[in-house]
Amino acid sequence: MSEPLAQLADEVTRCRRCPRLVEWREKAAADPPRRFEGQAYWARPLPGFGDPRARVVVVGLAPAAHGGNRTGRVFTGDRSGDWLYAALYRAGFANRASSEHRDDGLRLRGAYVTAINRCPPPANRPTPTERDNCLPYLVEELRLLDRAKVLVALGSFAWDGTLRALRELAQGIPRPKPRFGHGVEAVVGGYALIGCYHPSQQNTFTGRLTKAMLDDVFARARQVA
Repeated sequence: MSEPLAQLADEVTRCRRCPRLVEWREKAAADPPRRFEGQAYWARPLPGFGDPRARVVVVGLAPAAHGGNRTGRVFTGDRSGDWLYAALYRAGFANRASSEHRDDGLRLRGAYVTAINRCPPPANRPTPTERDNCLPYLVEELRLLDRAKVLVALGSFAWDGTLRALRELAQGIPRPKPRFGHGVEAVVGGYALIGCYHPSQQNTFTGRLTKAMLDDVFARARQVA
């Protein structure tokens, strides 16, 4: 990680701007499900992860209470992360297909993974204030990831939040504002924004999102980048 990104990561991990989210993340760590009993939880906000020279940036909603909040890496330790990093591996962006914990040797090449919110929200629903409290971190990440050309938004919340961040970066937002959809593409300033269904169990178990659909998104992201 570059020094500016490392400094930003340190700032992110010390954040306590949202009392509800601080309480929720710490409560999850103090009372884990049986399968995680005895494990030391990260229980802090999560910075982004990946290649500082990334041309593709993947934006999610927020860490999972017993996923990233436990392991200390975004999209790590839960089923959504299993799908995401396996797809990044198949697309040539990762050196391994699984992401288990922050010291497992995973490296990304040409990609960076982050989220709109950095703490797990109850029911996966951050409030507008909680979203806006966290958004400056994404804005700064995008400033520092100056080679990024493609933004992949996982779900409508990430799509909307990414557009808000791009507005803060003075990127021209098309009118009418682009609407989220799987595989939808929009040119926003100097970026290509691509929509993708979130790899949540709700989507993967029902077949709304398949491995082939996810692979198509990252193949397209690599092509555009």
